[in-house]
Amino acid sequence: MTQPVPAQPVQQPIALVDLLDRVLAGGVVVSGELTLSIADVDLVHVSLRTLLTSITALQAPDD
Repeated sequence: MTQPVPAQPVQQPIALVDLLDRVLAGGVVVSGELTLSIADVDLVHVSLRTLLTSITALQAPDD
C-alpha cells in the first residue's frame, strides 16, 4: 500500500526590488565579528552592527 505524498507549497519567484521593499519596510539588523590573529594571538577584534531600514519606517505616525 502506498502512502500519498504531501503537496509542496508553490513558491512564486520574487523580484529583488520587492524583497528589498519588504526588508526595508520593517528593518533588518546585520551583525558580524572579525578577528585578525597570528599564531593564535588575537591582534584585532572588530564587532559590527548595522541597522538597515527606510526613513519612513523610522518616522512616528501623525496623530
